[in-house]
Amino acid sequence: MKPGKNDKKAYLRFTPEELAFLQDNTWQMADSFGLDRRIDTLSGKRAVGFYAWDLECLQDVAECARKNAPVEQQGMIDGLIQKLIAKDSE
Repeated sequence: MKPGKNDKKAYLRFTPEELAFLQDNTWQMADSFGLDRRIDTLSGKRAVGFYAWDLECLQDVAECARKNAPVEQQGMIDGLIQKLIAKDSE
């Protein structure tokens, strides 16, 4: 999808735990037109801009992976989902 002139980026900075979780689940982002590659190369040192459709994809990945995640990760994944929802609604 090509961004239009009215599409705005939401800037997010992931914690090391959130970034590691997303990088472990990039295989679920295969149909996201480069989002998997972008997530895979992130280092977590600065905020990165995402369009609304990128945020929706990340949210879907987090929700799907949450079902099989260990109990220790549930709180971190819930926080990540809330962060993505908040940025998507801005």
